Amino acid sequence: MGGHDHHASPYKIPNPDIYKVEDVPELKRVQEELAKKGLKDPWLRNQVWRYKQTQPGYKRALITLTRGWKIGVPAFLITIAIEQYFGIDYSGHGHHGDNHH
Repeated sequence: MGGHDHHASPYKIPNPDIYKVEDVPELKRVQEELAKKGLKDPWLRNQVWRYKQTQPGYKRALITLTRGWKIGVPAFLITIAIEQYFGIDYSGHGHHGDNHH
């Protein structure tokens, strides 16, 4: 029911077995500290992806810096156009009558 076509999904879900706590030194230390106290975090593996670098640093930086531009730049330009059209001036030097001090 529902008519979902699971083969048409644009997202690829990775196999969870690729995420191993042992591959991340920071998480391995957490696991060891928990073990000393007789504890275990069964969900620790879910944090491995945060430490795995799948893309080079420059590409991640570019993605971070340009995120939101598709909406932000047009919104900025539309705002400027509206302000120009209606003569909106935020400089505080608007005309408040003919009495200048």
